[in-house]
Amino acid sequence: MISNAYAQVAAPGGMDGGIFSMLPIILMFALLYFLMIRPQQKKAKEQKAMVDALAKGDEVIVLGMIGKIVSIKEGYIGVEVSAGNVIHMQRQAVTTLLPKGTYSDVTK
Repeated sequence: MISNAYAQVAAPGGMDGGIFSMLPIILMFALLYFLMIRPQQKKAKEQKAMVDALAKGDEVIVLGMIGKIVSIKEGYIGVEVSAGNVIHMQRQAVTTLLPKGTYSDVTK
């Protein structure tokens, strides 16, 4: 009525396929790195390079506002958002560097 229970035979080498049982987890971490972590690091590096290269006269988008850089200090910039109105903010607030002439086209 009751079937016999038999012990499972151990695999040769005594590891029970150790590396093969870890393979899916290793592949998931590799996939996570190449699809999420690496592109984010690349984008952060490009943003830092762009912020470091800002110069007086560059036209930028800062927190959704278009303006022209009129002054640059160590960690801050002065952005003219309209004639005579200058806003001072951190350099890291710059999101996009615009092509020359964009600011004058928008203010017309």
